[in-house]
Amino acid sequence: MTPSIWQLVIVLIIVLLLFGRGKIPQLMGDMAKGLKAFKKGMSNEDENKGESKIENNTEEDKK
Repeated sequence: MTPSIWQLVIVLIIVLLLFGRGKIPQLMGDMAKGLKAFKKGMSNEDENKGESKIENNTEEDKK
């Protein structure tokens, strides 16, 4: 079941009435900042996993 163009227009009008024209760009900016922080956190986590694997391998080599 695909929404028709009129259903999308009605939803858009309701969103504009609830949040106002000035609030939507601010919400999108906040959402973009949140996504950037999430991506940065994920990349830091990946780097930390790589470092811990390297540390584990060097400890095993010492034994």
